[in-house]
Amino acid sequence: MSSASSIEQFLRDHEHSELLRFSTAGSVDDGKSTLIGRLLYDTKGVYEDQLAAVKNSRINRSTGEFDLSLLTDGLRAEREQGITIDVAYRYFHTPKRKFIIADTPGHEQYTRNMATGASTASLAVILVDARKGVLPQSRRHCTISWLLGIPHLVVAINKMDLVEWSEAVYNQIRADFLDFVAPLGITGLVFIPMSALEGDNVVEPSRNMPWYDGPPLLEYLETAPIDKQFNFHDLRFPVQYVVRPDLDFRGYSGQLASGVLRAGQRITVLPSGRTSRVRSITTWEGDLPEAFAPMSVTVTLEDEIDISRGDMLVDPSRMPHVSRRFESHLVWMSDAPLAANRPYLLKHTTQTTGATITTLRHRLNINTLAQEHPEGLSLNEIGLVEIETARPLFFDSYQLNRATGAFILIDPVTNSTVAAGMIAERKEENQAADLSAALRTDEFSAGRLTPAERYARWRHQPATVWLTARRDLAYLLERRLFDRGCLVHAVVDDFESHVLPELARFSNLAGMIAICSSASDDPEGRARAERLIGADRFLAPDPERLNVDDSTAAQQIIQMLENKGILPVDRFQTGEGI
Repeated sequence: MSSASSIEQFLRDHEHSELLRFSTAGSVDDGKSTLIGRLLYDTKGVYEDQLAAVKNSRINRSTGEFDLSLLTDGLRAEREQGITIDVAYRYFHTPKRKFIIADTPGHEQYTRNMATGASTASLAVILVDARKGVLPQSRRHCTISWLLGIPHLVVAINKMDLVEWSEAVYNQIRADFLDFVAPLGITGLVFIPMSALEGDNVVEPSRNMPWYDGPPLLEYLETAPIDKQFNFHDLRFPVQYVVRPDLDFRGYSGQLASGVLRAGQRITVLPSGRTSRVRSITTWEGDLPEAFAPMSVTVTLEDEIDISRGDMLVDPSRMPHVSRRFESHLVWMSDAPLAANRPYLLKHTTQTTGATITTLRHRLNINTLAQEHPEGLSLNEIGLVEIETARPLFFDSYQLNRATGAFILIDPVTNSTVAAGMIAERKEENQAADLSAALRTDEFSAGRLTPAERYARWRHQPATVWLTARRDLAYLLERRLFDRGCLVHAVVDDFESHVLPELARFSNLAGMIAICSSASDDPEGRARAERLIGADRFLAPDPERLNVDDSTAAQQIIQMLENKGILPVDRFQTGEGI
């Protein structure tokens, strides 16, 4: 094989090899930079000029030929102080995988930098000095890694050479760490005893610790399962830019945050709720039959819809939460403490909107994991807050979807980032139960207007129409009934998910016809709605019967309402009034 062919084959293999992003964290002097330097040096991931510069450096804190930490500590202050200040990204590869390392700071002052570096990682290596054991910073970095949803954690117990390779020391640190993480529910922790300076259990197995039968760090990095960073089930396409080069082309450009987008696929546009189908998926190299996260593409639709930056294309059967209020974990990154009800800017996907922190639920004590209740959050502290935004956001929980579950808060005066947020899972079942209980109280149900008076005014009975994934039909039916003189309200679950039955009953108590459009099939919610409202006032048409265009389906539902006695028969529709 010629040298040119071998190079081409190497490049092809390199292009298609897996990529693992991982971060390193720990307390000051735990040996993070030395560990990364050892990985780079032993895997031949250092250029000759870099190696020569390090060997000729006047700074050398090691007893070896040169200081391995200098391969990663790039800032002058880092080299002089022997600490990591900023996040440093390093790259290397082996025949099995490609790697991107985020070398994050260990000092508490730079915890915010650690959170930034770990936010894109699929694995975290947390170093512990064997002489010092589990320190507060080790706990802090473990907790942040857990909040960031990193699926794999490696606890590297470093500097084992300084405790005479003691198995007892290793076992004690392992037990202490497991006791700490037990309340977090973290499973699958991997513990590796090593000496980054001497190279034991970093790339090659150690002869000094025969009692350890696990893999060295590099072997584990090469074989650890790579959980996909991107959610391929829920389509989320935030629109970044509208492309309009001429009258014949209108495209919507952006990066797929999650999911798969296919030509011909039915989509819903948020916040308008309009639906259409994908006409084409356009790239610089031509049209594609499908695209997936994190590809950047331009999408054209079959219908002309008013769409702008900040809107989102989603799958109508798998809708995100849409709300102005949500709970979130915050890592506070500003020297100025958190101030409740102070205006901030919130950047989420491609939209930026005003926001206020209405409530500080609690602050997380890193040492004990206890939930404390202070007045605010200070630099590098972590807390659970409730946020209200000026416009609705389209979001998922961070654990479900990193792309749509993360945001940053910005000081509108200084334009500096003050916090990074991870949206918490919504406790919608509890909200629904509370709302249901409130709606069932006699005080709420009793009104000064009787049902007979409401019927005399509106000439129809209150009722609920339950639809599945037919938002456009719900709005069209609302318009048809409104034009007919009915008191009607279309209720969709995009804004108050899982409480549709209670909202429908609320509308019925006011004499309205409620049209509920559930984004996906929800037999439990439908059954609960029928119990709350009553079978005589509840209509859930068979989706197969409504497998027609929206206009025909709306007319069919109106006829069902007439047959059920909810609406008086329109004599002009039947010909009797002519």
